[in-house]
Amino acid sequence: MAGAGAARGSPELAGAAGAPGRAEQQPQPPRAAAMSSVASYESLVHAVSGAVGSMTAMTVFFPLDTARLRLQVDEKRKSKTTPAVLLEIIKEEGLLAPYRGWFPVISSLCCSNFVYFYTFNSLKALWVKGQHSTTGKDLVLGVVAGVVNVLVTTPLWVVNTRLKLQGAKFRNEDIVPTNYRGIIDAFHQIIRDEGVLALWNGTFPSLLLVFNPAIQFMFYEGFKRKLLKKQLQLTSLDAFVIGAIAKAVATTLTYPLQTVQSILRFGRHRLNPENRTLGSLRNVLYLLQQRVRRFGLVGLYKGLEAKLLQTVLTAALMFLVYEKLTAATFTVMGLKHSRRH
Repeated sequence: MAGAGAARGSPELAGAAGAPGRAEQQPQPPRAAAMSSVASYESLVHAVSGAVGSMTAMTVFFPLDTARLRLQVDEKRKSKTTPAVLLEIIKEEGLLAPYRGWFPVISSLCCSNFVYFYTFNSLKALWVKGQHSTTGKDLVLGVVAGVVNVLVTTPLWVVNTRLKLQGAKFRNEDIVPTNYRGIIDAFHQIIRDEGVLALWNGTFPSLLLVFNPAIQFMFYEGFKRKLLKKQLQLTSLDAFVIGAIAKAVATTLTYPLQTVQSILRFGRHRLNPENRTLGSLRNVLYLLQQRVRRFGLVGLYKGLEAKLLQTVLTAALMFLVYEKLTAATFTVMGLKHSRRH
């Protein structure tokens, strides 16, 4: 990540914390140093910048995400392309329909990216300790940060998926309609009608999908390290392009599981009634098998065009905002922005 490992030993911060007249700080015990790395200003800056960047990008490209979700969940929709689906949605459901569910999605995304960026950069500061990171370390850190993120934020994503699809005109009669009055009411109804564990529907494929952001960050950090060997900092175009490439690779590799994840989070299909433990390995395999049986192997990638268009542009813009906001914040705070990655 940008500047991971900087500012933990920043003289500006150390001087403020030290006693008057003391020439240098006493070395911290290992446990205190570890806690300082995890609870550092720099980790917080990365987390806030990542959250703001993701919210900005998702707001701009939100209609593309709406089209992608409809293509994944509503299997009997005849329109196959993103523009056709969006025109269909606007015609049948109104001009603002592509932005239905914007607030719960943005709320979930803000929490999710804050948790992910904070965990990734805190663990990186703890493990790398100011040295150069490696591709292998970036992948491991991405997986661990992804697992923490999934376990903490899955209930928010289950609720926002249902709110986003509420009121939609489906072609698939197997889908049971919902009637939630908002985020709190959705939580209440899901817990009352389906049990508290229903809030973690889709957790299993989500845990498998931690490789998506892990692969994305591995490629992003790798490209970034190569560029920073030749130049002092990333340009806006650099951040946008390598963010887009990294996300395109990660999305293409993990897309079939993303489709299953969306179906399980929605949780309103009348299928497989004898096994309602949604999110289990059995259900993941069942849904993948059904998809292939109905549509062939191509069915596993239904909606990929919309997903790539949305996720690549969103990730590229997110990394652009993230890099610029992080650099600006470090400059304003007077922290040294380390070039060690």
